[in-house]
Amino acid sequence: MARLNILEYPDPALRQVSTRVTRFDPDLVTLIDDLFETLKVTGGLGLSAPQAGQPKRVVVIHVPDDDHGPQAYVNPELLTRAVPGLVEEGCLSVPGIIGNVVRATQVRVRAQDRDGQLFERDLSGMHAVCVQHEMDHLDGKLFIDRLSWFRRWRIKATTAKSLRTNRTRQRQRLRST
Repeated sequence: MARLNILEYPDPALRQVSTRVTRFDPDLVTLIDDLFETLKVTGGLGLSAPQAGQPKRVVVIHVPDDDHGPQAYVNPELLTRAVPGLVEEGCLSVPGIIGNVVRATQVRVRAQDRDGQLFERDLSGMHAVCVQHEMDHLDGKLFIDRLSWFRRWRIKATTAKSLRTNRTRQRQRLRST
């Protein structure tokens, strides 16, 4: 298993819509295992293939103390959503940013496992929230898209300033060599 690099906002690859998985082969199993390894190392609760630069409809979730344990969802679809709640979220692809978003706290999801077998599962609480968050990544959406317009504006402004500062430092380093 390998630790994958996680793309960070504003990387344009995070805005791509992922393609449906049609081949259930050793490469898919390796991707899922690598996503789990990366999730374990980072301490996150969920990770999607697009966050690792793989625009495929694959999500892994591991919520500690959850009855489901580590779960892989290939080509997931939400069948039902219920009991909306305000939940605090963060994201490995948007480090340092936390915000409150509205998510369903009970969902029914249909997906395939790593072997292509179809399953349906009722989820609640944090596991339900994580699945929705990661499924947003499959559609090129980030949790910050669900924040207020003012909060999104501040995040974009801060990110733009940080990128300009980093570029300036890089140019200065190149000139001094």
